[in-house]
Amino acid sequence: MMFEIFQYDFIQHAIIAGILVSFSAGIIGSLIVTNRISFLAGGIAHSSYGGIGLALYLGVPVLFGATVFAVITAVIIAFLTLQNRERIDAIIGIMWSAGMAVGIIFVDLTPGYNVDLMSFLFGSIIAVSTNDIYYMIGLDTVIAIIVTYFYREFLAISYDSEFAKLRGINVKFFYTLMMVLSAFTVVAAIQVVGLILVIALLTIPTYIAENYANRLSTMMILSVIFATIFTLTGLIFSYLYDLSSGASIIVVSIISLIISKIIKK
Repeated sequence: MMFEIFQYDFIQHAIIAGILVSFSAGIIGSLIVTNRISFLAGGIAHSSYGGIGLALYLGVPVLFGATVFAVITAVIIAFLTLQNRERIDAIIGIMWSAGMAVGIIFVDLTPGYNVDLMSFLFGSIIAVSTNDIYYMIGLDTVIAIIVTYFYREFLAISYDSEFAKLRGINVKFFYTLMMVLSAFTVVAAIQVVGLILVIALLTIPTYIAENYANRLSTMMILSVIFATIFTLTGLIFSYLYDLSSGASIIVVSIISLIISKIIKK
């Protein structure tokens, strides 16, 4: 009986989207956790709500508005945090609240607003469109190419930025590039788990993976595998028990993290 759900187009789209997002979330999540900037990803996620509100107000595609806003936010955060690392928490907090406030105001100003706000906050993977899937395919391709080609540079800045500078690596450029890739990944993940839960999707699979990996590349591969398993398992549970897909995915992830910690001990 359970296999009958795979006959529906929206379920097929959800599965494809889950796999595609898991790929980008696993790779970028590994960089985020290794660089200890999980909070930065949260700031980008919540700031992107400003782009969602602006897109609704202007009548342009929400995915486009969220992407533009997220990328701009990522560049600003990267620039400010590179200049003043001591104030990183305050900078992220300001960008976080500013983006949410701008988004809410534009939503209030949008005439005839009838879009489900909860789908942006907590995700709606079963509502993923064909254009969203194309976006995710393009994102995964770009991430795979960039991270593979510049793997040594990302590895260097992740574990010892001072040593990377001595080797002539442009730390500021690759840090900013990592933030921009994080922004694209965050927007894709919002489609699956929503902006409130996006940090968990980017970090939990990596937290589990780092217990079984002693290399960044291995961590990335394991993170992709774990993220895929959690996403698809959560999707199945959400369908069978009529639960929120985003919340189901994160609950499965958290339970897996707890089990992993118990087994590790």
